[in-house]
Amino acid sequence: MFYHVKDLQFNARVSKPDPAFATLLLEQFGGANGELAAALRYFGQAFAARNPFPDKYDLLMDIATEEFSHLEIVGATIQMLLQGVNGDLKKAADESEIMQMLDGRKAKEEIIHKSLIAPQFLTTSAGGPAYTNSQGVPWSAAYINGDCNGDLTVDLRSDIAAESRAKITYEYLLQFTDDPYVKETLNFLMTREVAHYQMFEAALETIQPNFPPGVLQSDPRYSNLYFNMSSGADIRGPWNEGESSQLGETWQFIEDPVSYVLKTNGLTDIEPKGTARTLQGVDEINAGMSAQRSEEINMAVPIGEQVWSQSAKDQELENGSKRRNKK
Repeated sequence: MFYHVKDLQFNARVSKPDPAFATLLLEQFGGANGELAAALRYFGQAFAARNPFPDKYDLLMDIATEEFSHLEIVGATIQMLLQGVNGDLKKAADESEIMQMLDGRKAKEEIIHKSLIAPQFLTTSAGGPAYTNSQGVPWSAAYINGDCNGDLTVDLRSDIAAESRAKITYEYLLQFTDDPYVKETLNFLMTREVAHYQMFEAALETIQPNFPPGVLQSDPRYSNLYFNMSSGADIRGPWNEGESSQLGETWQFIEDPVSYVLKTNGLTDIEPKGTARTLQGVDEINAGMSAQRSEEINMAVPIGEQVWSQSAKDQELENGSKRRNKK
């Protein structure tokens, strides 16, 4: 159930019209890393988490709803930056507030040129924000469908990356406006991306084990091989020497990948090296993890009649408790 409060989460303001920046800001309204994409990404992920991870369902729904609030802030800011387009422009362009700012033919031609980047401002939406990016490309669910994977450890990693991309987009946008009020709004939105990043990171840590993502373990014959696939100056670092970050295996630097592949019959005639893990051990973990995760899901989502509303579930639990007490 959604309930709309007509006040914005953050008191967005602008000091003057700026159609050019309004066009850029569309990136966070209907772009791939924008607020609409974020809201629908977390909203979609929440469904699969509802029963097996009710705490993460609460987190995802809370943040999804906040992202809708941010979409409203971005849309309101775009609308304010386009003041004078909607209304006065319909009456007479030469009398509108926005055209009075543009003294001379050259200035007017410049604003018309800029509007062509997102022509819906002057030709279709009359100044209202449209669900497009800054180049006028319509929003697409293709931006987020790959982020609703059904495995929460995978989804949360996608969310961490998404918040990182959105944060950088706001950081870039801040460089293209001198309006102090708009800067305040963008700074708020950018900061919330940082906050959400940490929330998703903390949520991921509560699911253990969470590496590798999913259930099946990685093959110890190949999990610590680094193939030197380019010629020239070879760079060594913690990604190809020392121990790997998650499994604690010693990186095996394959200096000549072609020769190595040929000698090992296409990597099929090798044994695990630099690791304590074995193929038998992996099979045992796979069986144990499969049973554990299956049991968790089955216990959370039993076969039979189901109810989604939490209030209905609470009522069922209360009635069941009363019946047991009577006995």
